[in-house]
Amino acid sequence: MKTFKQSQLLETLPKQFFASLVEKVNKIIAQGHDVINLGQGNPDQPTPDHIVKAMQNAVEKPQFHKYSPFRGHTFLKEAIATFYKREYGVEIDPSTEVAILFGGKAGLVEVPQCLLNPGDVVLVPDPGYPDYWSGVELARAKMEVMPLIREKHFLPDYNSLTKEAVEKAKLMILNYPNNPTGATATEEFFEETVGFARGNDICVVHDFAYGAIGFDGKRPISFLQTKGAKEVGIEIYTFSKSYNMAGWRIGFAVGNPSVIEALNLLQDHMYVSVFSAIQEAAAHALLSPQTCVAELNALYESRRNTLIQAVREIGWDVTAPSGSFFAWLPVPNQFESSQDFSDYLLENAHVVVAAGIGFGEYGEGYVRVGLLTSEERLVEAANRIKALNLF
Repeated sequence: MKTFKQSQLLETLPKQFFASLVEKVNKIIAQGHDVINLGQGNPDQPTPDHIVKAMQNAVEKPQFHKYSPFRGHTFLKEAIATFYKREYGVEIDPSTEVAILFGGKAGLVEVPQCLLNPGDVVLVPDPGYPDYWSGVELARAKMEVMPLIREKHFLPDYNSLTKEAVEKAKLMILNYPNNPTGATATEEFFEETVGFARGNDICVVHDFAYGAIGFDGKRPISFLQTKGAKEVGIEIYTFSKSYNMAGWRIGFAVGNPSVIEALNLLQDHMYVSVFSAIQEAAAHALLSPQTCVAELNALYESRRNTLIQAVREIGWDVTAPSGSFFAWLPVPNQFESSQDFSDYLLENAHVVVAAGIGFGEYGEGYVRVGLLTSEERLVEAANRIKALNLF
């Protein structure tokens, strides 16, 4: 069988960190061990029944068996505008300020291709979601990292960036509540961001994937709530986390009309929008009472509290996350790297965590732990780690 050579573009794409993690985990499982997987970010709860029923009803509609409108249904765009007005007090024009996406990841990977030329610079958080890198590479652009460190509350310090990086930057990616650190943004930080972006002609893309998940009575804020934010950027929202719809592949971008138009234009050439029945179910999710979202947030907060208490009791000095469904825990001093520690836990406790280095250079020294299993399993994971006498 002839083997055809892949394009140079494919050969330059970043290696998928989680693919190697899955391979290691599957090897341990194949040996017959009970593995507690806290390393991945796949929601463990089902999609709420009322959303599933809305989908079931929509699937039976013959008009939805045809091609969807290229840029998505007006009813979903209007639902998104209603959602943003109700939840964040932000006015959104459904005709010019909304793009329907095949999940939030699609938009994050597409935006660099929409706005950048080869060699243009993107400011990217480090540590950060690895697929940001994929979008930059597909656009043949270049990355300048913005270090996220504990001393700065895992918020980028714009004053620490080099003058050359700022002058060349055309795009900046932010993500709060943050994956992997669990940090949240403040109003003051977003105000600073708008001023920084406006003064340096940079487009801001705020990845708001975990927008529904905030703890201790503090609700995560939308970037678009900041005065002037829509002038300098967009926000990308996904149904995956808020409504446990990860497998449905539906999300949206809202904000600056020129960026939204660019996204829509690219997608005109790639897709014929998302299946109409999914769009109807998504609109139903946004317009229905948000009880299921509040209950999900409470579930994650309870899990967070259980995990943090359990690992503190074994002597692990950790900080509780303020948002997202991840905890960002420091690697014990006796390990040379986050990968060494991650491998040690997998092999000796059969507990999976994600090595911080997989999220960038500044992720070294930490591991990411997901709150995506029962509290009983979280406690058991802590007890298994306790038995290793690391603390």
